[in-house]
Amino acid sequence: MNILIIGCGKVGSRLANVLDNQGHDVAIVDVSAESFELLDASFSGYSIVGMPIDQDVLQQAGIEGCDAVVAVTKEDNVNIMVSQMAEKIFNINNIITRIYDPHRENTFSKFGLTTVCPTNFTVDAISSVLNYEKERRYLHFSNSTVSFSISEVPKSYIGKNINYLNEDNNENEMIFGVIRDGNKIFLSNQCNFKLKETDELILSRIID
Repeated sequence: MNILIIGCGKVGSRLANVLDNQGHDVAIVDVSAESFELLDASFSGYSIVGMPIDQDVLQQAGIEGCDAVVAVTKEDNVNIMVSQMAEKIFNINNIITRIYDPHRENTFSKFGLTTVCPTNFTVDAISSVLNYEKERRYLHFSNSTVSFSISEVPKSYIGKNINYLNEDNNENEMIFGVIRDGNKIFLSNQCNFKLKETDELILSRIID
């Protein structure tokens, strides 16, 4: 397949590397040339620097001959606009759009866009692997396995911010989120508060 990827961040670059290794013809667009440093040295596809909502840039990237377009930039608006351009202007039928905002994801999926919402995915994943027992559960991805467990807050962590604790953590295990008041789950990037003794930590570790 000829596949055009919009956005060469962690997801876009990893996807490009995987698809390239699988033998697909891959082109990837990003506004920053430095982002292409995330691509493997063996990447054999095309990398184009430019604004992805620019029609000329998309044509330079070969969108007119693409079988699929994947929009995975960090900006929901850019992903949506590129997807609509791919569909309406270039008549691409196979389009996948990443949208962070769950409310917008629900709205645009009703308009016929094939959407992926990492926020919804993460919440669903945590809910499926965690229960009220303090046991370790696992999520298996294509190239790695992540384990999750629930732990009480150590006394040394009480009153501290999660971001500070994760930055100071030299081990592989990270604080993925916090359970507060028994049933409210906050992901680590939502925890702009200090830990309390009654909180519980959701710990994650990449084990292979």
